[in-house]
Amino acid sequence: MNKQINVPLYNALVEHARKEPISFHVPGHKYGRVMDASGDGFFQNILMLDATELSGLDDLHSPEGAILEAQTLLAKLYQAAKSYFLINGSTVGNLAMIMAVCSEDDIVLVQRNCHKSVLNAVSLAKARPIFLEPEYNEEWKVAGGVCPATVKEAIRRYPEAKAVIVTYPNYYGMVNDLQAIVEHAHLHNIPVLVDEAHGAHLVIGGPFPASAVSLGADIVVQSAHKTLPAMTMGSFLHVNSRLIDMDKLGEYLAMFQSSSPSYPIMASLDLARGYLETYNRNDLSFMMDEISGFKEELNKIPTIKVLDFPDGRGDLLKVTIQSRCSLTGFELQKRFEDYSIYTELADPYNVLFVLPLLQAGQAYPFAETVAKIKQSLETETISNKADYVRLDPEHKISGLALGYKVIDNLETEETTLETALERVCAETIIPYPPGIPLLLKGEYITRDKLEQLQLLLTRGARFQGGSMIKQGLLKVFRAP
Repeated sequence: MNKQINVPLYNALVEHARKEPISFHVPGHKYGRVMDASGDGFFQNILMLDATELSGLDDLHSPEGAILEAQTLLAKLYQAAKSYFLINGSTVGNLAMIMAVCSEDDIVLVQRNCHKSVLNAVSLAKARPIFLEPEYNEEWKVAGGVCPATVKEAIRRYPEAKAVIVTYPNYYGMVNDLQAIVEHAHLHNIPVLVDEAHGAHLVIGGPFPASAVSLGADIVVQSAHKTLPAMTMGSFLHVNSRLIDMDKLGEYLAMFQSSSPSYPIMASLDLARGYLETYNRNDLSFMMDEISGFKEELNKIPTIKVLDFPDGRGDLLKVTIQSRCSLTGFELQKRFEDYSIYTELADPYNVLFVLPLLQAGQAYPFAETVAKIKQSLETETISNKADYVRLDPEHKISGLALGYKVIDNLETEETTLETALERVCAETIIPYPPGIPLLLKGEYITRDKLEQLQLLLTRGARFQGGSMIKQGLLKVFRAP
């Protein structure tokens, strides 16, 4: 099949580069003519497309030409009312969509295991977050999505809520009943904002889960760079709603996005959309066979286990293996890295692989990967672990102990983990990846959170926030 398709922005940049332009404008590398010699080869070619807002190349903040055409094609593919290119990652999309729907002291219902950018947006708005605990999967030992019943109860308690903010799918590719959440929220005229960072490819359809766009979510943010062939920071935002002030959303996108947007990133988004648009059933069949074979070979290694999605519903591009030997997930990841296999993330028990969205005939070193994993684990034997901590939060719906306006004026101090119980945390502690906060600034430090933190520390997890956490100290607010 002919895979040629219209990619207007990329084509405009290539046409511009072929004119061999002489630059007396920014950026300073002048299409790669001015650069350190060490950048030759790998880096220099891409600079030929690193232009600025010139005639024929359009303007992201006021698109009328190639960028507008590319974004219109994107909206058509996803069947959205309007779609945007994001060049500051899903982070900027999350910031803009949340700021567009809530103001100071507004209540927003937020999935507890959300990305830090969601919390940053709520904090910037000085809104009042009500946190919804996700369901916990015993086999995977990870948090999944929020149950519709939890959302319904939260809306019953807080009918004045300005938005429901959820993550779908989760980092591991698990999905929940998002459609039920959307339908119930819309009965109360509450918009549903979805961080679908890991689901830009779900528009392909079955056997992938349905995209949040097709399920009726009001705003959906996607990290195209995570699963599509787009450059890092390249993302999409889609709107399909009568509940959203489009002018306000546009104003915040203009405010938060760089005034000097990257043309290589935008061009890669155009190409990624084109890649999806040409994806057909033959490609899907080929990719499924490749993934199935990869998982079958991994399952033959006795010291690891390939996890199956609950009810068979999940993202095919996510493969999670669980340790069945003495190694933790973090140690498994390090062992693989010794053999040049670099995975997306590890937790105390698991390692996550993000697989490529292959088209028919594209080769990927799955067999080599399996061989190296076998080699890396050849000295290990099956063993059981006894240090599993079951997290069972007391409350499915909770708020902060101290609001964002209050905590700005409070003094802090450091305390040991042993004495931190029931104190109010003065810093946000984020195991990274996946970038999901374990402790939030302004919330009570509960026993289950302390137990999970201590387990992560024991297992060698990496953290963002918590400058003294490795020394066993937490920052807390002083009592008035």
